[in-house]
Amino acid sequence: MGNISLEGMKFYAYHGVYEEEQIIGNYFTVDVNIQTNFKKAAESDDVFETINYETVYLVVQSVMKKKAKLIETLIENIIKELKHQFSTIQSVQVRIEKANPIPGAQLSHSAVESEETYTSKCPRCGSSFICYKDESCWCTELRIHPTTRESIKQEFKGCLCKNCLSFYSG
Repeated sequence: MGNISLEGMKFYAYHGVYEEEQIIGNYFTVDVNIQTNFKKAAESDDVFETINYETVYLVVQSVMKKKAKLIETLIENIIKELKHQFSTIQSVQVRIEKANPIPGAQLSHSAVESEETYTSKCPRCGSSFICYKDESCWCTELRIHPTTRESIKQEFKGCLCKNCLSFYSG
């Protein structure tokens, strides 16, 4: 496992609870740290086998362009978009700092940080795998009869790996 980090991404954006903040704007700094296995990319020397940090930057830039009142909303949107873009994220941490967060206060910045982990252990075979536990998961792509899915849920606590779920697919 390795880390791919983009630190100190600077944006001028229009986020905040106060109406003035959404009109005047403010400076934001975003850090993203992604844990992934990039061994295959290192061996092939192919950017398409890893999490391309230019793409990560573009995802963050896109989210930062859309107005939001809360930094928490921005963080959740960044994480959601990264999950939709990349299927090999084992965990992700996002931190956003906002310059001068309270009008008139002597305060350099505020910061909000969130971390999500997506590594699971298959309750059927015990292997480790990545599961985003939402509509972006690969398990929704497998054709499994609804009755079979319900039976799997009753028999096993948690998600099954792709190999085990493939056993039940038609």
